[in-house]
Amino acid sequence: MDRHAPLYEIKANLFKALAHPVRIRVLELLTAEPEGEVAVSELLAATDLEASHLSQHLSVLRRHRVVTSRRAGSSVLYRPAHPRIVDLLLVAREFLHDTIDATQRQREELTELPALRA
Repeated sequence: MDRHAPLYEIKANLFKALAHPVRIRVLELLTAEPEGEVAVSELLAATDLEASHLSQHLSVLRRHRVVTSRRAGSSVLYRPAHPRIVDLLLVAREFLHDTIDATQRQREELTELPALRA
């Protein structure tokens, strides 16, 4: 057995935590906040999810140590667990941008193909 398997499992769990659009949206909201923390009520308003669905996604992010939470009065505040989470999101956004650009170029090349007759 590979002695590094547990390390790869930790990395895989990070990507599992990121493997849903809602969780990526939540992380983007958290990293965009200048205060570094966002209340669950704000996340609910920004994502337009039911509380139970948001709670499940936040649970996945906590379980994989991507976010941390703390209680402040009657609110629960979330923040990224590591300052470099934003770097992952930036790389993903750059990848998305490049993919969209490539698709757009392919779409433009498609218009250059010879016309077909039906």
